[in-house]
Amino acid sequence: MPVLNELDIKLLEHFKGYVVKKDLVSFLKVGANVPVFVLEYLIANSCSTDDDEQIKKGMENVKKILSEHYVNPEESALIHSKIRENGKYKIIDKITVKLDSKKDQYWAELQNSNIKNANISDFLVQQHEKMLMGGIWAIIDVEYDPDIKIGQNIFPFVIREIKPIQLSSFDNSKFINKRKEFSTDEWLTVLLRSCGYEPSAEGVTERVKMLLLSRLLPLVESNFNFIELGPRSTGKSFVYKELTPYAVLISGGQGTVAKLFVHGSTGKVGAVGQWDSICFDEATDKIFKERDAIPLMKDYMESGSFSRAGAGGEITGVASIILNGNINQPVETVLQTSHLFSPLSDEVNSDTAFLDRLHFYLPGWEMIKFGPNHFTDKFGFSTDYFSETLKSLRRVTYTDAIEKYFTLGSHLKQRDTKPVKKTVSGFIKLLHPDGNYTKDDVQQYLVIALEMRRRVKEQLKRIGGMEFWDTNFSYIDKDTQDEHFVGLPEEKGS
Repeated sequence: MPVLNELDIKLLEHFKGYVVKKDLVSFLKVGANVPVFVLEYLIANSCSTDDDEQIKKGMENVKKILSEHYVNPEESALIHSKIRENGKYKIIDKITVKLDSKKDQYWAELQNSNIKNANISDFLVQQHEKMLMGGIWAIIDVEYDPDIKIGQNIFPFVIREIKPIQLSSFDNSKFINKRKEFSTDEWLTVLLRSCGYEPSAEGVTERVKMLLLSRLLPLVESNFNFIELGPRSTGKSFVYKELTPYAVLISGGQGTVAKLFVHGSTGKVGAVGQWDSICFDEATDKIFKERDAIPLMKDYMESGSFSRAGAGGEITGVASIILNGNINQPVETVLQTSHLFSPLSDEVNSDTAFLDRLHFYLPGWEMIKFGPNHFTDKFGFSTDYFSETLKSLRRVTYTDAIEKYFTLGSHLKQRDTKPVKKTVSGFIKLLHPDGNYTKDDVQQYLVIALEMRRRVKEQLKRIGGMEFWDTNFSYIDKDTQDEHFVGLPEEKGS
């Protein structure tokens, strides 16, 4: 195992129990069909240390726990039998709870064990309320009691004890209060390692670090509309798939009105009301299954709400929208012949009203292609703790941070200022969760924000002509009254 560096030691000192050695997961991930955040929780409990022997012991312990208690769906009948024969059995599974108002009682459901309608006490439900909101992974004691009947039916399974694997109650004060122990560079390294990246690897420049960090913006900012187009193997959807239980990946062409917005007959709100982020993977092939979804998506991306006839007025959601896709030609070639939205699916790639609602265009062609050396073997926050922290940051905002030091230039319209403010707010939440930032920090994030929004506007100018002529984005320093213009690396002379 590699020698611990100063940053690892510092992390262990301030966040023991919340950080893990990020390469340990890869030893377990093979063969165990368990979400990363579950594995990292078990590792954090057994291996949040720098002692080699302890780590080895801890890893053996995690493997033992998984082999004895993790339920594979195909073993569910065997588990039912073990619970019955032993009278009690401990399992690792995802548990959800629903209230049966007709009988005035809660029922638990265990996903992999295929146990439905298990008895659970009101006390346990109140202790772990997330079971009512999509469920939690937990180590669960299940008992068997054949005497529990309702009418002629036996309901023998009883949930006796729950030890959550995701944090079922969460406090982000440690994350905020301990930030001051780290420099901004150190903190950026910690955040990137928590995502599994190694910032000191070859090719990871300061620019690439900020681009990688940008992928977290939709997780900390509500209603943030983000697009990344670039070559394959740059890890575009990794963050949304493995890093958080609060994001959902929708594959190309699967976006329906019912799935995304509202179900016509039941009136049930779709993904925009249930998730923090919705990532459309392969948005260059097809995004929506039905044309009807496009106008609803435009409304939603503009205001965070939409209305559908018969669905009971206006419906709101907080989910951020992410479009990911591949560009198969060099950027210079694309720009000579068309524009940087042209690789998108035909249903939206020239729809200026849809594209104008995008807040941030990440230049995926500047990303590195990931090789084994780009994944870290150092310490970072465990995924369950990190994902809860990111979620908790959605509740605060720093959209007024720019106004303390800078004014935005005359070419920025209302539709440009909102994305710029949200981007700066997101970077401050990630890098300065304690709210201690400087004018230089704000300036750095403002320049990135202006560039990413200007990239959207420049393409609109290419598609839509004079309506979008004002793309010469700038900001004015309130102290000196100097105006600074922000160009795009790929547009010569911008």
